[in-house]
Amino acid sequence: MKKIILILALVFSGFISANAQSKIYCELLGTQQFLSKKVTISIDFGQQTKLFSDNRMVDENGNVIVFNSMIDAMNYMGNLGWEFEQAYVVTVGSGSTSSLVYHWLLSKYVGEDGDDLTLKTKATLKQEQKDAEQAALNAESQE
Repeated sequence: MKKIILILALVFSGFISANAQSKIYCELLGTQQFLSKKVTISIDFGQQTKLFSDNRMVDENGNVIVFNSMIDAMNYMGNLGWEFEQAYVVTVGSGSTSSLVYHWLLSKYVGEDGDDLTLKTKATLKQEQKDAEQAALNAESQE
């Protein structure tokens, strides 16, 4: 009987580790547009960025996605499987020139290869286009 329990425990532990997932995080940074209630969302996965890289979220055509509010952005992210963790607001500037920057921390479980990161930013879209052009040039030079 003890051997059967041991074998079952080993089988279940192997099954659990075969379906291992890891939890990843991202931060949404919402900046309210001037004289508007709409917000533009930048996303931070902890990726290395250049000084003037543009991490605003874009659609499949490369157009910046503008949300009605942070809740609108969260609904968008929730539909993609992201879950809310924590939020805080930072005031930037002072007096009449001050603005609010919303910081929302989200998480998502992904497979071992991390292939669930399908969100595009201006910077990643620009890099993909650059890589595609370089690949085309390499293909032409090999012919």
